[in-house]
Amino acid sequence: MAQQDTGSTGAPGAEPVERPPAPDIDISRPHVARMYDYFLGGKNNYAADRLAAEEALKATPEVRLAARANRRFLIKSVRWLAQEAGIRQFLDIGSGLPTQQNVHEVAQSVDKDARVVYVDNDPLVRVHADVLLATTPNTIVLEADMRDPKALLNRPEIREHLDFTKPVALLLVAVLHFVRDDDEAYAITDTLYEALPPGSYVVLSHVMLPEHLSEGQKETLATYNTRTATGLTLRTRDQIARFFQGLTPIGSGLSLIADWSIGDSDRDSYGDDVISIDEIPALKGFPLMCGVARVDR
Repeated sequence: MAQQDTGSTGAPGAEPVERPPAPDIDISRPHVARMYDYFLGGKNNYAADRLAAEEALKATPEVRLAARANRRFLIKSVRWLAQEAGIRQFLDIGSGLPTQQNVHEVAQSVDKDARVVYVDNDPLVRVHADVLLATTPNTIVLEADMRDPKALLNRPEIREHLDFTKPVALLLVAVLHFVRDDDEAYAITDTLYEALPPGSYVVLSHVMLPEHLSEGQKETLATYNTRTATGLTLRTRDQIARFFQGLTPIGSGLSLIADWSIGDSDRDSYGDDVISIDEIPALKGFPLMCGVARVDR
């Protein structure tokens, strides 16, 4: 949770001073994980994150709803993989901050022995590791960067926790659009996919470049890319489809968030406390692509 020092201003009624939860965490610049947390109604965010998030909402009001829909996509995908596909191993890269119905909670509600590895390059996620580790011995959190996928895959913690001779679900949810260079992004996924055994799955979502960006949206995107360390790269539908090349699409395959479905999971209410299925039509045409695919080779 964002830490506040309510006694350091000395002025009655003054805004509490926010302090980072650890010395190496910079709260003066907006960070995507904390902005996403703000969109979802979380408390692990700071003034810089909230300001950047509100600027984004002014340009594209649907962003908050899209963030919740993206969370529903993740929840329902993991639920389907555990319940219908029998997956018991999950590697969540770019996992972000703990929020509603985390991957380990969803997977382990189906099988308490399901194993989950969270990976993120944000030290704030590491700060929350103890909270997750306290819930189950089958969940670990690593601070690492997917931009060096070989080093990531060779981390002993991952190799000890996951068995790569058995199917693994690789989760790349709303993370690849933070890799600015196309060739680098494809090299990352190619390396990660190569490590997955047959019968594994990839869960992916990515912001798409729309046919038209308003001047306000262009300005907001430029400002965000200047102020944050990650930046955001919008890709065309074909460029995003390249991430599923050689994989077998499941359900609706790679589709816009409003059109996505997977098996019978849409018939239950799992994940509908994040966003109701009745709210999804409001995102019709919203440029967020998502999908699940299987590794067959």
